[in-house]
Amino acid sequence: MSTETILTRARIVLPDEILDGTLLVRDGRIAEIETGQTRLESAVDCQGDYLIPGMVELHTDNLDKHIAPRPRVHWPARSAVVAHDAQIATAGITTVFDSVAIGDIHRESDRIETLTAMAEGLEECQREGMLRVEHFLHLRCEISHGDLPGHLARLAGHPCLKLVSLMDHTPGQRQFATLAQYAAYYQGKYQLSDAELDSFVQRCLDDRARHGDANRAAVIELVRERNIKLASHDDATVEHAEEAAEAGAVVAEFPTTRVAALALRERGIGILSGAPNVVRGGSHSGNISAIDLARDGLVDILSSDYVPASLLPAAFRLVQELGYSLPAAIRMVATRPADAMGLTDRGRIAPGLRADLVRVAERGGLPLVRAVWHRGERVA
Repeated sequence: MSTETILTRARIVLPDEILDGTLLVRDGRIAEIETGQTRLESAVDCQGDYLIPGMVELHTDNLDKHIAPRPRVHWPARSAVVAHDAQIATAGITTVFDSVAIGDIHRESDRIETLTAMAEGLEECQREGMLRVEHFLHLRCEISHGDLPGHLARLAGHPCLKLVSLMDHTPGQRQFATLAQYAAYYQGKYQLSDAELDSFVQRCLDDRARHGDANRAAVIELVRERNIKLASHDDATVEHAEEAAEAGAVVAEFPTTRVAALALRERGIGILSGAPNVVRGGSHSGNISAIDLARDGLVDILSSDYVPASLLPAAFRLVQELGYSLPAAIRMVATRPADAMGLTDRGRIAPGLRADLVRVAERGGLPLVRAVWHRGERVA
């Protein structure tokens, strides 16, 4: 039996323009887009609100917060995944890549302990139709972690796996280019004394020397064999951009300098920056502001990273403060991330594509999610 939903009196954000009109959804797909409004009583009156494509999130650590809400507290996996999914849906995200870390430079981290639960919980909830939106798995591979190859081999066949990223949080590298930056961040995060920090830094350097190059090569080999998308992480130099290009990365997550961003652009790698960075107006670790990169046209994709609700406000801030058109800003949170992952059936509003849609009201300059549809079904 065919199902239809009509959304009218909407400001429909198309790839290159905003159309005041009506949108018809039939059987989970966008069937028609017309100017003007319908008088059919069955139509949903959007009251002049925006209608944007469902957003596509490539990197969020949000599931971590639900499965380990406090240190050494592990929540039941299915319950954690469902709670995370609800938060993602109500933020207007209809496709999400849940970033799950293999390894952590801090040996007391919960990440390895919760790794299996997160991956299995995600697959089970997706398989049993428990989730509001579509989830994929993004494996973040810390190349200095000694057990990385074993964990990666075990998860390589996960049915949700679609993205792998290379991480290197060695002191004095990438995100923390100086030891002073590194010390300020990690002493604050883990309450380390100076002596403990010195020991911590030396262990990290030793682990990188022992495992880093071999693990990096193993990750690159695996993604090539299985045709999985690859991302680089925290690129800071031209050399890092060259390494990313040689490895076949399609996305570069959170470049830390303008030099790196320019080099990535020259090599055709999509530049992903943090939406929290845009909303806050700066990087929490003291690196280049995403606003400054966006001002120079050096951001292709925005990611909510650790705050799902940051994605939509960040897009609107680009409109309000940098003069982006709304279609251009929405491309950064929907079209471009979808295209980077080869998801050509979503990320824009056009006939024939999936009816992943978000109704957005703007009040006092703040975008408010009023309704979300995934495959034509109202989920928030």
